[in-house]
Formats: sequence, C-alpha cells, structure tokens
Amino acid sequence: MLEEFFGEPAKEELLTLALTHPSYTKEKGELDSLENYERLEFFGDSVLKLFTSKLLYETYPDYPEGKLSKIRSILVSDFALSKIAFEIGLDKKIILGHAEEKQGGRKRESNLACSLEAILGAYYLSGKEKCAEKFISKYVLPMASDIDEHFEKYNAKDVLQQYTQGIDKTLPVYNTVSVVGPAHAPVFEVEVVWHDEVIATCKGKSKKEAQQECAYEACKKFNLINE
Repeated sequence: MLEEFFGEPAKEELLTLALTHPSYTKEKGELDSLENYERLEFFGDSVLKLFTSKLLYETYPDYPEGKLSKIRSILVSDFALSKIAFEIGLDKKIILGHAEEKQGGRKRESNLACSLEAILGAYYLSGKEKCAEKFISKYVLPMASDIDEHFEKYNAKDVLQQYTQGIDKTLPVYNTVSVVGPAHAPVFEVEVVWHDEVIATCKGKSKKEAQQECAYEACKKFNLINE
C-alpha cells in the first residue's frame, strides 16, 4: 500500500494503527482505546525530527544551530507534512469516523500530518528505519532549499505578529469570511484585520493555508518581506 513510497512494507498491524484516526475508535465505543494513531504519532514525531535533523546537519555543514532549527520547524510543521501526505495519497487511506468524514477530516492538515508521523513511527518499529530516513530524504528534505531562501514567506504569520506587536503591542486578527465547496474539498476565504482595517483577503484549502497567505500579503504591503 505504501511500499511504493517507502521501498518496503512495514508491519501490517502497525500501519493499520497509523492510518486509524481517534474519531473511528471513539465511534466504535472504545473511548480509552489505544487502537488508533496517537501513540505511534507520538513516537513518529521523534523519528521525523531525528532524521530531518540528521539530513539538515549533513546537507548544510556551514549553518549554525539556530538556522537549522528554523528550517526544521517548517519542514516538520502540519503545513509541510500535509502537502506530502496529499502527494502520496494518504488522504484517501486514512480511516475516519463518520462525523469526522462529514466534517472534511480527510483534508484536515492536522489529521494528515499526524497520520504521516505515525507511519514513520510504524516503519521505525518494524525495523525499517532506513526506509523512514530515505522517505524523509526524498519527500521532506527537498523543501529545505526553498524554505532557506524564502523563510519569511513560510513564517509570515510570525513576521506580521512581531511587526504589529513592535508598534503598539496589538495582534492581527484572522476572520473566516466564507467556506465554499463540498465537505471533502472546502475552500476557505480568510481576511486579516489590524486596527479595524482589512489588510488582505486570501483563499486556501484550509484555514491555516488561507491565514498564511493573508499574512504573506500583509507583510508585502508593509514591506516586511522582499520577494
């Protein structure tokens, strides 16, 4: 199922856990069940950070710790991981409860990111840690060069927040203007407001994506980011 991306199969029972969202076990009446991805996601998060750190350390031998940490923070974010999850078709494989399915959970960034981390944990615990590292090298690391070159773009929300707080200690506010389209593929329109003025309005496949685009546009208007 996933071996085309990882090179080899992992233990089937672990992969099933990695693909099972907590909403599924909850609907089955297993409120305290461990039969979902949460424990594996906890472990897989460390696997992801370990190999991402190793690969960044080897790829950028002249970079100090602070710069490596900034790049890694974006690489291991839900935003980045969900893009990879979509690329390998994980949105079609994740096992959801009925309510979560209806609410668009198959496209939710956090669900996909957690499941992907759980899969990395499953491969490591299957004795296939090299497969996990190769996957990260092939799908995660290539984003590093663009993040390195355009870090402000990926970190626009923080850049904008620091700017507004530096002026008068206030924060920009993100409002969801509309949500259109089917539940499995919604499009969010979001505006960013500061001092009761709409600075930018953007659309995205998730609230986070739309907010990030808004922040980026706002940063450009305030000349905080050079394209």
